[in-house]
Amino acid sequence: MTVAHIPTRMAEFTHWLNGLAARAEQVGGWWAVFAERDPEGLRACLDGTELLPWDVVESLLRDVGEAPGRGRDLYEAAAGAHDRTPGGAEALAARRDAMEGERRHAEARIEALERRLGAHPAPGPEDAARLAHDLAWTRDDHARATARLTDLTARLARLHAPTGQGEAPSGRAAADGPATAARRRPRGARYAWTEAADAAEDAAPAAVPELPVGGGEPPRGARFRGRTGSRTAAPDAPAPEAVAADGTDGVGGAGGADEAEEAARAAVNAVYALRRLRSQGRTGEAHVLLCEALGGPPGRLPALAAELHRAGFGADWGTLLWEAASLPPARLAAVAGALADAGRAEDCEQLLRQGLARPVEELTGAVAALVAEAREREAHALLTAFIRVRTPEEAARLAAVDPALLVPRLGAAARALSAADDRALRHALRVGGVLGP
Repeated sequence: MTVAHIPTRMAEFTHWLNGLAARAEQVGGWWAVFAERDPEGLRACLDGTELLPWDVVESLLRDVGEAPGRGRDLYEAAAGAHDRTPGGAEALAARRDAMEGERRHAEARIEALERRLGAHPAPGPEDAARLAHDLAWTRDDHARATARLTDLTARLARLHAPTGQGEAPSGRAAADGPATAARRRPRGARYAWTEAADAAEDAAPAAVPELPVGGGEPPRGARFRGRTGSRTAAPDAPAPEAVAADGTDGVGGAGGADEAEEAARAAVNAVYALRRLRSQGRTGEAHVLLCEALGGPPGRLPALAAELHRAGFGADWGTLLWEAASLPPARLAAVAGALADAGRAEDCEQLLRQGLARPVEELTGAVAALVAEAREREAHALLTAFIRVRTPEEAARLAAVDPALLVPRLGAAARALSAADDRALRHALRVGGVLGP
């Protein structure tokens, strides 16, 4: 219902949001989570007195299976109207500062939980499950705080931009996740560091490590494809080799040593850019930069992992693995294989465990992709993790999607765990009609 003191654009978005909320409530999913976490805040947004963060809106859209198009347009119009109300700019700045505090808190908690999970001696099964559960939710909190920082910063930029100048970016890239972020080219002053013409105008970054002589390859993804000069290297560094347009490692048939060297250079360059963005408070762009690594050659990710840990950005690597868990099945398999080949077995298994939170049809695709790449060990790890955390009935539903592919491999995974798991799986497969009596 439109109230007189609510701006028209805000009222239009609120009307649309209430319709979405009614559909999402029927589905459950994220709606139930948000309603339990902050019922009063959610009610204020449905009443039109507050603006629901876009990452929350997007989660509801995904739950009901709707595209964001019209909702995003209504949201941006409502945000502009909301922010232009008296005191809007001050409230926006205060909220951004508070959100930065939440992001830092989540980052510190991620590091603490990861230390506890990796401690020696290892925690018991119950403690490990609880810590893994807490870590998953904390990573979600970190990703949402980062997306909101991007959105709030963009709204402030639009609010303060002189009339006639280019519109600042909306922050959708960070909120949409790695797949869409890698396709979309950001625009506006906040992304000027990606253009060579603007490099000389940038203020000198805070203390950052020196790049190796010869510079490094610019971060991969749609924002950088086809450009030959590094946008983040030190001003005096020579331009790196052109990035291969076909999405390969970009070394044109060079041997393994050359590929490893290129991967190391790209990793150093990416961490340089990440540190620079963080030093300037551009945390949303830093998140987008990280996610874009998932659009490049999977074989370069192990070098990035090593460089992030060396630079003290271990939590960012955890966030990147969390984002990678939502990749399409074939891409997920490629990343898992690259990590396994590089000896990062724990990262590979963590990625596969986190990838379990997807429909069984997608999990079937992930197993099929791993098997097609002769990654039986990784397929076994994925299915073993599935049996550990999902019920035998869910395992039977998974097996029913492709019995020839999955029944023998689920059986092997269950037997590797325990005789009880094997018996429970066999019973569920018979009840589900996947196995004969």
